[in-house]
Amino acid sequence: MPSVKLIHHVNVQISDRARTRAWYEKVLGAEFLDRGPALNRRQLQLRIGTGEIHFTETPRPVAVPSSHFALEVDDWDATLSRLDELGIPRVRTSAASTGTNIGGTDPQQGRREDSGEHYTYINDPDGNLIELVHHPLGLEDSQGKKVEVAHDPRGLRWTQLPGVVEPAAGPRP
Repeated sequence: MPSVKLIHHVNVQISDRARTRAWYEKVLGAEFLDRGPALNRRQLQLRIGTGEIHFTETPRPVAVPSSHFALEVDDWDATLSRLDELGIPRVRTSAASTGTNIGGTDPQQGRREDSGEHYTYINDPDGNLIELVHHPLGLEDSQGKKVEVAHDPRGLRWTQLPGVVEPAAGPRP
């Protein structure tokens, strides 16, 4: 059986493309991915770290209370300071939480007892739940060797094969 290498992207429903782009760029440092006129009309695509989030605009997005995606941050204290500076509310528990004191008792953030991981939850403008996490001890492989993620995630680019994206004047599916 082939193995999965990584999660390439998640897709999130939104109601306002410009508002979403501005929020993700300001709050999470997202980078707009200009994929050409045809694809840009269909979706908003942003890079966050080494992954991508694709957004589909719909008049009434559905935000499922326990559905979320998680983003690893490199500096926990700086992240919390930035959220506070921007007035972004954060909470320790989500609809998926199974106990009142899991991760501690601080209402704004938690720490997992098995990994030491810090975490908090925020919502984007459409109510989509985002978990922010920080592993203070880093990442290691199955042999206990430290693993580094890409040192320049903004420098990573998927290459587009010629002829795969429809021309700007072409028909829209």
